[in-house]
Amino acid sequence: MYINFWYPIALSEDVVKYEPHRTQVLGQQLVAFRDSKGKAHVLSDVCIHRGGALGKGWVREDSVVCPYHGWQFGGDGKCNKIPTVDVKKIPNRAKVDSYPVEEKYGIVFAFLGDLPEKQRPPLRPVDEWGKKGWRANNKVVVFEVGAYYERSIENGLDPSHNEFVHPAQGSPILQDMFKRKPLDMQDSRWGSEFLVRFDNERINEDDIYDEALTVPEVTAGSGFLGPNQMITWISFSKDSSFTQYFYEAPIDETRTRIFFVNMRNFMREPENDGRLVKTNLIVAQEDIDILEELDPVGTPNSTAEELLVPSDAAVMSYRKYLQAWRDKGWYIDTDTIRKERHNRAFAIPSPGRRKSKGWVLHSVPLLPPTRKSKSKGKKKRKAA
Repeated sequence: MYINFWYPIALSEDVVKYEPHRTQVLGQQLVAFRDSKGKAHVLSDVCIHRGGALGKGWVREDSVVCPYHGWQFGGDGKCNKIPTVDVKKIPNRAKVDSYPVEEKYGIVFAFLGDLPEKQRPPLRPVDEWGKKGWRANNKVVVFEVGAYYERSIENGLDPSHNEFVHPAQGSPILQDMFKRKPLDMQDSRWGSEFLVRFDNERINEDDIYDEALTVPEVTAGSGFLGPNQMITWISFSKDSSFTQYFYEAPIDETRTRIFFVNMRNFMREPENDGRLVKTNLIVAQEDIDILEELDPVGTPNSTAEELLVPSDAAVMSYRKYLQAWRDKGWYIDTDTIRKERHNRAFAIPSPGRRKSKGWVLHSVPLLPPTRKSKSKGKKKRKAA
């Protein structure tokens, strides 16, 4: 799991003014709440006094209150009230990590890392959001998977599994195409993507896209930005396309929470939302049934421990980027956390740690860089 990327924390509707919302991401507890102006804040959940869970407390005076001894922490993470201490004598160390927040698409995102703003990887935009002729489902779909998030992202980047895992949508034509020509990955600074065009001869009368499936050619592709943001394109024609965005939050090393935004430029009537969500969840469950049985649970440490083939080009590209981010020293040392957790609480480092000293909680330990990372040139995406 990696620091220094944007992660989905909660649905906007679940972050309210009158009570904190507690969640876990990257193996650490976080708390989200709104101030009186409606602005969302995300903090480390551990009170630095005696280890109370802030997320089990309440919101008062634009602050989250620890239920153990009543210490209050504002949206900036600074303690502004200690019931037993004069406000003028609150020590500088009385603070918890506060993370940059962006609220878009009905989701509260937080940047979980300490990079300055100009150095941060971007949050993948939903390009179709608010554009005429496009519709999102009436609500972001959130579901959990008992699998490691890297395995989930790799599954979404893998076109060759569709025929077997999703028989109602997959096409055997893709298998022949991959034999002739491997995926053409288009790299950018923070990720990679591909597009392919293939003949469309499969027609399934039970599929929700049955009318679109009668077209002779389909354009499809996937891509990733950072370790946990993925996009999928499927276009049957100019007026019959959908784009799917997956923002994934690793709860820990074995569980993942996925926030799914589905955009479409056909079947745009609101009454179709429920039908489409139902179908999306059926497809997702087909993936989940496979992912939850993978061995090992995590991504292998070496590509030599799996036999990869040219159709795995997107997976290999993803792992190449993961290694580059590990080389930057952004990978959380979960083994050390497990060993020390009984007597020590940790926090994901926030940008505030670069501006001030005197933090009570230790930053999550990170594995040391293994080699100097290399920057990647940006190439224009094109269809294969």
